[in-house]
Amino acid sequence: MRPMLATRATAIPAGAEWIHEVKWDGMRVLADVRDGVLTLTSRTGNDVTASYPELAGLSGLYDDMLLDGEVVALDGGRPSFGALADRMHVRDRRKAERLAATRPVTLMVFDLLRLYGADLTTQPLSARREMLERLDLDGRHWQVPPVYDDGPELFAATLEQGLEGVVSKRLSSTYLPGRRSTDWLKSPHHTTISVVVGGWRAEKTNESGRLGAVLVGLPDGAGGWRYAGGLGSGIAGRAATQLAEALAPLRRQDSPFSTEVPRIDAVGVTWVEPTLVVEARALEVTRDGRLRQPAYLGIRTDLTPRDLQDEP
Repeated sequence: MRPMLATRATAIPAGAEWIHEVKWDGMRVLADVRDGVLTLTSRTGNDVTASYPELAGLSGLYDDMLLDGEVVALDGGRPSFGALADRMHVRDRRKAERLAATRPVTLMVFDLLRLYGADLTTQPLSARREMLERLDLDGRHWQVPPVYDDGPELFAATLEQGLEGVVSKRLSSTYLPGRRSTDWLKSPHHTTISVVVGGWRAEKTNESGRLGAVLVGLPDGAGGWRYAGGLGSGIAGRAATQLAEALAPLRRQDSPFSTEVPRIDAVGVTWVEPTLVVEARALEVTRDGRLRQPAYLGIRTDLTPRDLQDEP
């Protein structure tokens, strides 16, 4: 099963038929417990159980349940995708256990899709939410965050607290696996955006040839990628090493972008196949499709280029 997806809102909905939640800056997962065994599946359908050993205790709470939620890593009390990025790619159990001790994650559970063999996806959100709250999922590494009636008020509060935004959900909505619906609406505060990498440049101040910046693209509306600018801020040390390792086998001879890359940006670039998705934060996406003052946050192992193409 793939998780249900939200549509970007043009305005926060109001009325008694809606509830509103904090939009968490993390990694979407389905947590499936069957006969005492927990399986964590990413949005793209990958098994990521080994990456988060601190969530293993969920397997002992109920014999059979399927939860939808967001894995987050806290930095200064607030979720940070940058803090989570170091955990997302780890598949070695021992390394994951060491990271869990120093950079633990929390699963923010917001939906219940199955309980004791009963499929709940056809039930309205109001019923699923009531059953979820009765499960009393309050642990060291998992919780059920509250929902709110006043969306605009929550939007203002999350902005003040430095959180990512708000997700509004229609109480009568059923769960539509793998589909994007207007019954779920997302209202982010910041321009945090997923992009594909189409090339990289070495550090200008170092003769070692180490990766210093990447050239990124956004969907062009025709199945390709338009050039959206370069990312250099935030790429250093471990982040640069991880990027270099991920891009090494993806080299190609020409630009993968459907739009022209300015000559000044293309000098010294090593082009790569546009298959690696990374997360960036920017002040805005300009009218000509460029990221304004972007900063690199991390690799999105939970997303594929197809996911970006499908985003409305």
